[in-house]
Amino acid sequence: MGKTIAQKIFETHLIDKPFAETYVLKLDRVFCHEITTPIAINDLVERKKDRVFDASKIKAVIDHVTPAKDSKTAIQGKILRDWTKRNNIKDFFDIGSNGICHAIFPEKGFVRPGYTVIMGDSHTCTHGAFGAFAAGVGTTDLEVGILKGVCAFRAPKSIRFILTGKLKDGVYAKDVILFLIGQIGVNGATNCVIEFTGPVVDNFCMEERMTLCNMAVEAGGTSGICLPDVKTVEYLWPFIQNDYVSKDAAIKDYSKWLSDPDAEYEKVYTYDLSNLEPLVTFGYKPDQVKTVADMKGTTIDQVYIGSCTNGRISDLRIAAQILKGKHIAPGIRGIVSPATPLVYKMALDEGIITVFLEAGFCVTNPTCGACLGMSNGVLAEGEVCASTTNRNFNGRMGKGGMVHLMSPATAAATAVAGTITNSPLYK
Repeated sequence: MGKTIAQKIFETHLIDKPFAETYVLKLDRVFCHEITTPIAINDLVERKKDRVFDASKIKAVIDHVTPAKDSKTAIQGKILRDWTKRNNIKDFFDIGSNGICHAIFPEKGFVRPGYTVIMGDSHTCTHGAFGAFAAGVGTTDLEVGILKGVCAFRAPKSIRFILTGKLKDGVYAKDVILFLIGQIGVNGATNCVIEFTGPVVDNFCMEERMTLCNMAVEAGGTSGICLPDVKTVEYLWPFIQNDYVSKDAAIKDYSKWLSDPDAEYEKVYTYDLSNLEPLVTFGYKPDQVKTVADMKGTTIDQVYIGSCTNGRISDLRIAAQILKGKHIAPGIRGIVSPATPLVYKMALDEGIITVFLEAGFCVTNPTCGACLGMSNGVLAEGEVCASTTNRNFNGRMGKGGMVHLMSPATAAATAVAGTITNSPLYK
């Protein structure tokens, strides 16, 4: 019987199997940020175990509230900052060089096919776009990962999506993942790895694949995974070119991680997405999805473009294409947060930042702040935000606020109209 990519990664990283369904895996990367990691750091210090298993495999960033907005967040940043110094962690991205974790870590080439990755953040599944097993974990697992370089997981069960057809103009990866979550529900992939395959995924660039995998957790998935291919190698080539004689050699090596044709899955879903329309959430769950046309005319107070889901340069280019020469509607607040300093610089060089400013947007530094209602775009009670983020939970962006998730194209068009509407790119 064949094996899935998740099973192959588990088998090659297996250190111990203390129980029938429990796998203790060796970790290739442990990612850290200033909200969840300080709790683990303080506990390790208290237990007199202030050390790390391998400083070269730990990457850290201050990203959720940056710069600090109050004394509490300043202390969180200081704990992480001092810890990286004590433990000689070189890959630490502090104020000025920092970006959103799930954007800057791939950008730096820290994730490779076949890797195991953990972080105290639920959207760590983003990194599965590179053919890695990447999962968000709790504080205890994070502590063990930092100290010992291992983590325990349940046996890898996989769900496979086969996505066929050709997307219409104006329909994007965000629409695809909202559709899939809407189909299987927020518990549809609980304790499973979601494997994204098919012509639609093959045609996606790495940034689009990251958008898909980013929201696997919103369907209950432990991780989302795309199979490595030529696009994976092209993206990683600046970081792996000294490891392979050619790109073809890298592709051949990475092919060992591909799921076997006769691999078994818990479920296999096949969807022809040729007629998929732009989508948007309603209510307070990511599986509550309607077409933008069905939600047309819904009033909003704020538009937010950014986050680990849709704050990359391709997302900003799409939004700017719609906003160029236009202005956001009266009474609407527009906020854009490029995901990393490199994305910000590229947007500056391409004139995209100017487009946003002339359209009436506030352009902020890279940060997660608005997405989880901590800074840089928090909603007041009763306010509504059209957002490119990944969660529409009740109070997610501010107590009593409503969030409608959508693509950057829909968000930009909505900003101009002042109500939810399809973008002119949708034909």
